[in-house]
Amino acid sequence: MRLGVDEAGKGPVLGSMFAAAVRCDPEDLPDGVGDSKDIRAERRERLADEIRSVATVGVAEITTERIDDPETDMNTLTVQAHAEALTRVATDGLEGLVDAGDTNAVRFEQRVSDRVDAALDLTARHRADEEDPVVGAASIIAKSAREAHVDALAAKYGDVGSGYPSDPTTRAFLEGFVDEHDELPDCARRSWSTCSDVLAAAEQASLDSF
Repeated sequence: MRLGVDEAGKGPVLGSMFAAAVRCDPEDLPDGVGDSKDIRAERRERLADEIRSVATVGVAEITTERIDDPETDMNTLTVQAHAEALTRVATDGLEGLVDAGDTNAVRFEQRVSDRVDAALDLTARHRADEEDPVVGAASIIAKSAREAHVDALAAKYGDVGSGYPSDPTTRAFLEGFVDEHDELPDCARRSWSTCSDVLAAAEQASLDSF
């Protein structure tokens, strides 16, 4: 048995970030497990179901409220997400690999370890989701959770796109919502510069209309 951890949704301007921890025998995982970014949505969801059938899975959600808290930062929240997911599946004596969410992998490894009560042999590595099947499985589970979250936002608000700042649909959704309601939607990460830009543009447009 080994552990693998990865997160999804670190960079979007909309919605939560999710981390997933997977505990399993790597030999039990389905073929084709790897970095979720390289797997088409339909196949990713099939793999997620197969992974859940052979592994113990823990998922942690970092909400927009936590992300916007001025007392924290995304590096710390990524550490907390990995640790919270791990805590759901970790038992003493297991080896674990996490996808490093910091430029300093050793520092990330230590910060995650310090937040997990179980005695683990934990290592952090950059690009672990591309190289290790258990971390790849965690990547798929985390991405599946994030996509389900985006689908729920779309059901509530209409088409929100991917939630990433570079997505024109996401930008149009934010601009349209602010134009109609004079405020950001609850799902927006208000501390992101994209939100500040949208609010500033709306204010300028209002001034120009006089």
